[in-house]
Amino acid sequence: MHSLGDEIKGFSKNKLRKQCTRVTTLSGRRIIETWKDSVVHAVDDPDQKDGPGCGYVQDMSLDLQVGVIKQWLLLGSQDVAQDLDVMKKYKVTHILNVAYGVENVFPEEFTYKKISMLDLPETDLESYFPECFDFLEQAKKVEWFLCIVMQEYPVHQPSLLVF
Repeated sequence: MHSLGDEIKGFSKNKLRKQCTRVTTLSGRRIIETWKDSVVHAVDDPDQKDGPGCGYVQDMSLDLQVGVIKQWLLLGSQDVAQDLDVMKKYKVTHILNVAYGVENVFPEEFTYKKISMLDLPETDLESYFPECFDFLEQAKKVEWFLCIVMQEYPVHQPSLLVF
């Protein structure tokens, strides 16, 4: 029986199966990436005959999940923010909307703070933190029930909850 150490010592990347990854860029262009000689090679996807598609995976189903971060702090998608019954169920009073292009749909029901953040790797999230944190601190002091609204499947936006 070989030990894990022996298996690691015997490892050779030549034994690995060759892989390729299909990537859809933000513009909708599809490319195939492969590794060769420690370098990534990218070529246009030959199966893309219908022109560029969406730069994301479309999912038309509603995302009504609500994450309870603290008793007074919730995390929800744009679908949650547009469902009055869900918002009332969680006793939301204030909404920090950091989703780009998502409108505040119940201004008569909730107090909103709108900060449009693009969820892209090059977006400087730290520049938005002071404004977001001020709103969060206000909520904490007066015991609001605050929901932070983000785009579906955010990559970077939950970062403001970590800091």
